[in-house]
Amino acid sequence: MWSWPRLSAEHLDLCPRLRFAGHLDMRAEYARALLERGVAVSITRHAWAPAVAEMALTLILSTLRKTPTHQCAMWSGTEKWVSIKPDDIDPMERELAGRKVGLVGFGAVGRRLKQLLAPFECDIAIHDPYLPAEIAQGAGVKNLTMDALVKHAEVLVLCASANKGSKHVLGAPEIGALQAGAVVVNVARASLIDGEALLARLRRGDISAALDVFDQEPLPLDSEWRKLPNVYLTPHRAGGILASAERIFTCLCSDLHAHLAEKERHYALMPAMLTALDA
Repeated sequence: MWSWPRLSAEHLDLCPRLRFAGHLDMRAEYARALLERGVAVSITRHAWAPAVAEMALTLILSTLRKTPTHQCAMWSGTEKWVSIKPDDIDPMERELAGRKVGLVGFGAVGRRLKQLLAPFECDIAIHDPYLPAEIAQGAGVKNLTMDALVKHAEVLVLCASANKGSKHVLGAPEIGALQAGAVVVNVARASLIDGEALLARLRRGDISAALDVFDQEPLPLDSEWRKLPNVYLTPHRAGGILASAERIFTCLCSDLHAHLAEKERHYALMPAMLTALDA
């Protein structure tokens, strides 16, 4: 998992015969301790990407079209039917096609989401300070500063790793600079957003948010996040489907077999990848 087992240096000193460690994800300090001892480490965090990217697209569409609001109203019998067009159409209920989308992080999730957005012909820009310039150029995306990205985006999706460099990457200044009508989607980690600053902006009612992750989980029943009509919530479900688990175990088993056969592993963790792991 991410934080267990906690393979500290002291633990690893007790198992000198350890040669291979397979993880779905892990924290940087444990990964570094393993690599320093010559242990072959395989990591399959990319296995979450297809499901997380699909959830991000789902939340984008749901928020723009307000489908959760309509569903709840239909359940309670309080729905509003359009009787005079276009006078009583909600102007904030919008389509995704052609919108300016900003992706914070362009790893496996961001790249898969870009593929899913292709039919919508969105104007996509990213913010990823760790991304080599040639990858951004090859993908045909502009790698902007965070300040420029929040001004660009009508839809802003957070899909970056949680590390020292990404904490509150969407902070109070960036939240304040979001354009009216913007949609913020977080399928990554709650720590990427200054939650109090986002709440303050959401109270104004001029932006919307769709959140799958929270600073405290499970989310308290009295949390203000549950009470705002312009916030759509899911209980940390983005990657958690059986297809993800199947990919994780298939990839790790494949690398274990490769390691035992002294062949190349496809999901090997390399030292250069440590900065992308959770702190």
